[in-house]
Amino acid sequence: MSDTTAGRSHYARLLDRAMRILSLRDHSEAEFRQKLTLAEQLSARFRQEAPPEISEEDVERVVAWCYQHSYLDDARFAQRFVASRGRKGYGPQRIRMELGQKGIDRTLAESALAETEIDWAAQAFSVAERKFGLPLPTEWKEKAKVQRFLLAKGFFMEDIQAVFRNFDN
Repeated sequence: MSDTTAGRSHYARLLDRAMRILSLRDHSEAEFRQKLTLAEQLSARFRQEAPPEISEEDVERVVAWCYQHSYLDDARFAQRFVASRGRKGYGPQRIRMELGQKGIDRTLAESALAETEIDWAAQAFSVAERKFGLPLPTEWKEKAKVQRFLLAKGFFMEDIQAVFRNFDN
């Protein structure tokens, strides 16, 4: 078997694996590259073979193909990630941090957060209501507990203060 045939079959295997990875959910490019190479190594370990040499050229070709066919798009990923994490009760600070961990550029993350239609103060109230019930506590010690919880969820202090300022009975 010639090197070009082996290269094409390896590229085809990588492309097949890429489609399986991207069919489950959107990924950032950095996350996708990591999964693509890790999947090959785990597959070889499962077959009890030596891990294959994955050429950077093949990975670049697969990534380029995925961008060309709109399977990979960091901006779309960031927008969907913000919406998803927002629905799960996380605040903008935490979402921004997680996007950074997934390899999303800071300007792209800021853009996705700016474009979202989430009212973060209302979201913070909703999260606090789900966790602590209504009426929200009015004693300092209990209020501090709510504040710490919302800070850990990634909300800004002004949104947390708005919970008590705008939604007090």
